Amino acid sequence: MSSAQAGARRAAPSTRATVEVSLTFADTAAQRAAGKPAIIRFDYGQPPLRGRRVNTDSLVPFDQVWRLGANAATIFTTDVPLTMGGVAVPAGRYVAQMLPTRTEWTLILQAETTGAAQVNLTPYDRSKDVARIPMRASTQTPALESLALWLVPSTAPGAQTGELRIGWGSVMLTTTWTVR
Repeated sequence: MSSAQAGARRAAPSTRATVEVSLTFADTAAQRAAGKPAIIRFDYGQPPLRGRRVNTDSLVPFDQVWRLGANAATIFTTDVPLTMGGVAVPAGRYVAQMLPTRTEWTLILQAETTGAAQVNLTPYDRSKDVARIPMRASTQTPALESLALWLVPSTAPGAQTGELRIGWGSVMLTTTWTVR
């Protein structure tokens, strides 16, 4: 083995992450009776950039549906019906994907019915779309090495609302969510 090979490091694999909001007031009689809070959750793979740029043909190409994350599918679960970015999203479990273009990004939710802890991503089929949610894009500095998602609840009185943020590299995507 050459000295260059001996000193070479393997790139760290993508990790899994979960982000969730536990809603303080359960939305259904069954949840209130069980004392169980309603949950909004994303379970996703966190690919690192490793010196790459986000919008390239090999990473996240424009005008093609991207799986949003790494390895297994990104799963979005909501125990309550929501409005996200002005779009109705029924309570349920979804595979989350993204459609980036040069002018806009769209979060795509497709029904997920296997119930498996990890779901393999299948080829994209538009007929399975449940919701297409517009995302606002801005520039993130400093750049984020690994993909990160946040569900940020509002502390304002009234309806339970918040913001979904998706950041990677210098890209920051945001949209609002409100419990219906």
